[in-house]
Amino acid sequence: MLVYPSGVDLSSPALRFLAQQLRRHRRGIGSRWRRLTAGRQALLTLAHLRMGHTYVQLAAGFGIGTTTAYRYVTEAVGLLAALAPSLDDAVRAASTKAYLILDGTLLPIDRVAADRPFYSGKHKKHGMNVQVIADPFGRLLWASPALPGAVHDIRAAREHGIVDALAEAGIRCWADKGYRGAGGTVRIPCWARWETLSAGQQVVNRSHAKIRALVEQAVATLKSWQLLRKLRCSTTRITSLVQAVLTLHLISSK
Repeated sequence: MLVYPSGVDLSSPALRFLAQQLRRHRRGIGSRWRRLTAGRQALLTLAHLRMGHTYVQLAAGFGIGTTTAYRYVTEAVGLLAALAPSLDDAVRAASTKAYLILDGTLLPIDRVAADRPFYSGKHKKHGMNVQVIADPFGRLLWASPALPGAVHDIRAAREHGIVDALAEAGIRCWADKGYRGAGGTVRIPCWARWETLSAGQQVVNRSHAKIRALVEQAVATLKSWQLLRKLRCSTTRITSLVQAVLTLHLISSK
C-alpha cells in the first residue's frame, strides 16, 4: 500500500488533550512500552475520527499492524467517551441560556433491508438516531447516545430524559413537529396544513422556523467528522464514537 503525508483539520489543543489522557491512562495501567508514543496514538485516533480512515490505512501510515491500530483507537475512544458531559451536565451548563434548540439526526450505517429496527422511514435509509441540543447561536452543547434509526425523535427524547430534564431546569426549548406531544418546556410549530393556518399562526411558524434553523449548524458540526457520515462498525460502538467526538469538539471550542 502506498503511503503519503496528509493533514487533519483539528487544533493542536485537541491533540495535546488526548495525548495527556493517554499518558495518564498508560501510567495508571502500568504500560511500559508501546509501538506508538501517546502523541502518535492520539494522532492515529484523530485521523480515524476526523478523516474516517480505515484501520488498514492507518496501520500502513503509522507502521503498525491492523489489529494494533484497532486496539489503539478503541482504547482512546473509550477514554474520550468517558469524559463526555451527561445530559444533566449539559443542562446545568445551559441554565443561563435564554433557550435551547433540540433536533434529531440520522447517522447512516451499512445495514441491509432485513435490519428493520435500523431503517428510518423519514430518511429512507438505515442509520442511528442521535438527539442534538444546541444553544441559541447553533453551537453544539450535547449529543445523545445512539438509538436505532426506526426510533422517532419524540420517543428518543423521552427515552433519554431530555424533556423531563429541560422541564425540571425550566429551560425553554424549540423543536420541530417531530416532537409533537412532548409537553414540558418544548415548543413546536402550530400543527396544521399551511393554508389552513391563520395569519397569526403563520407568523408564529415563520419565527419558530428561523430560531430552530440554527440547530442545523450543530448537526453539521457533528457530521464534519467524516467517520460519522457513514459508519461501518458494530452498532454497539456508535454511542462511544459520538461521545468521543462530542468531547473533542467541546475541548477544541474552548
